[in-house]
Amino acid sequence: MSEYDDRLKRGFDKLEEMGRQDTMLNQKELYPELYEISVGHLFGDIWNRPLLSMRERQLITLAANIALCRPTGNHSHYRSAQHIGITKEEIMEVIIQTGAYSGWPTMAHATHQFKEVIDEDRAKENTENTES
Repeated sequence: MSEYDDRLKRGFDKLEEMGRQDTMLNQKELYPELYEISVGHLFGDIWNRPLLSMRERQLITLAANIALCRPTGNHSHYRSAQHIGITKEEIMEVIIQTGAYSGWPTMAHATHQFKEVIDEDRAKENTENTES
């Protein structure tokens, strides 16, 4: 297996561990090479570095995205955080801590995004339960 293929495999494995197999598919559709770079480098290399746990990396990523008031991307990180066992309360504490340093509007924006995730997931659960 080439180094490139190895990075890509590590990236796909990390995405699966995070419950994010369906992330960045717009990149894959628009320009597959960009998707492979994202999966191989970001998730294959960066997310697999040895000195921080995946939990620590996810908390740091949430804080950075919150502080930068990212309009997109946070939803999938809230979901992957919950997928790996970070609680709703812990996510709210990250929002509060980050907002105290990055500004109240970033906290309000993050709270709005996280509430969207909670509502979307609850609606999906209700639909699945109704169909069963």
